[in-house]
Amino acid sequence: MQFAASKTSASTVDIAVRSGRSATEGTGVVLTPDGYVLTNNHVVESGGQISVTLSDGTVKSAQVVGTSPSYDLAVIKLDGASGLTPAELGKSSALVVGQQVVAIGSPLGLEGTVTSGIVSALNRTVEAKGDSGQSVIYNGIQTDASINSGNSGGPLVNLDGQVIGINSAILSSGQNSGNIGLGFAIPIDTASRVANELIKNGVATKPQLGIAGTDSSAGGAMVSTVVPGSAAEQAGIKTGETIAKVNGRSVSSFADLVAQISANAPGSKVALTVTDSQGSNPREVEVTLGSQQDKAPQTTGQFDSGYEQQDPFGLPYGSVPGGR
Repeated sequence: MQFAASKTSASTVDIAVRSGRSATEGTGVVLTPDGYVLTNNHVVESGGQISVTLSDGTVKSAQVVGTSPSYDLAVIKLDGASGLTPAELGKSSALVVGQQVVAIGSPLGLEGTVTSGIVSALNRTVEAKGDSGQSVIYNGIQTDASINSGNSGGPLVNLDGQVIGINSAILSSGQNSGNIGLGFAIPIDTASRVANELIKNGVATKPQLGIAGTDSSAGGAMVSTVVPGSAAEQAGIKTGETIAKVNGRSVSSFADLVAQISANAPGSKVALTVTDSQGSNPREVEVTLGSQQDKAPQTTGQFDSGYEQQDPFGLPYGSVPGGR
């Protein structure tokens, strides 16, 4: 753990955003020697002046390059930066439950704080709401490494010092708004794809299935609308059917379907198990996911990405309603 912490700390920065009398603080991961940094969208979405403190104490101003609201990710660019140490990115697809991990960040403004834990679970459906009121759903890594306010956007790393996730949310309990051993990170396989698109184009893409739906009483996600010309329509998915599995993994709710689909890159082929409304007569369907620019969160309250027009859960940032 000492090696992982030492290696990654040089590539971890503190981010402060000030606008008028308000201020937010988070953490970022250095991606390039000339100062591209990956962080959470909710760290910078309020706008304002961005100040970044490097591991050696140097302070740089920064500008937002692009944001990905659906994945709660953003890339900023430090002004006049050179010779920075980029983080080594690992593969979140290689993670196993029980694997030791280290989180690095600035909880409550305490820069360079290192905590340790394990991968508690994989493929958790995380639904969270930021200060702007926008809800975000993603397929997350669960960890018991201590994560608190200010850790957002910082690295979750393996013992080789490779970044395997971007810390994003915690589950709170009652009056306790701090860490209770339930933290969530965005898998680096997704985060690196999004970051590369933001650096290259200033905007990222997200996959589209092209349905609206609700939770099915039989379990899974029931289709209430199929968007004309969408990936779902082209695959023969029909109104009234239920999507029970994605790539062999069970779907527990409509939000879970959103999370599982969003974990794939646009253009990917996914295998869906589709049943009738009673959960019977299963059939396998291969779908080639569509693509859409990520300009708004992909949630159960957004139809522009092909999902249900229903109110999100409306929980505070870091809440996970019945996640997988």
